[in-house]
Amino acid sequence: MAKETKTARKTAAAINIGISDKDRAAIAQGLSRLLADTYTLYLTTHNFHWNVTGPMFNTLHTMFMGQYTELWNAVDPIAERIRSLGHVAPGSYAAFGELSSLPDVPAQPPKALEMVRILVQGHEAVARTARELFPLADKASDEPTADLLTQRLTVHEQTAWMLRSLLED
Repeated sequence: MAKETKTARKTAAAINIGISDKDRAAIAQGLSRLLADTYTLYLTTHNFHWNVTGPMFNTLHTMFMGQYTELWNAVDPIAERIRSLGHVAPGSYAAFGELSSLPDVPAQPPKALEMVRILVQGHEAVARTARELFPLADKASDEPTADLLTQRLTVHEQTAWMLRSLLED
């Protein structure tokens, strides 16, 4: 019986979804970078929500809350897509630090408009990370990943635009 259970588990763990092992691994690695970028941007945005001051406090405090909530809700689908591809999703600060293209949140909170500039740069960086993975997902006919990337690109590009508009005179 133990032998059958072991065999059953091995068979159940095999993945045959029409994407090669090599492509699944490469896509999962790219999604891991996207997850790390998203989580890092989430943490930065939440930090800025807590620490913003000045004449734009109420506007930015509320805006940042909406943004960090959206980012928080985005990490789970990214991690679950990595798992669907048969790989382990990173989930530690150390792993995120190695994988992320974004710098850590500044130790001392910057002024309000500098927070906005940092968040613009962050959203643009996450968009670039998502866009870099798109050709691989397309080549592998990985429509679920392509759909996820399209959704993330839409959010990050629109958020960057809205934040940039605050920096105009």
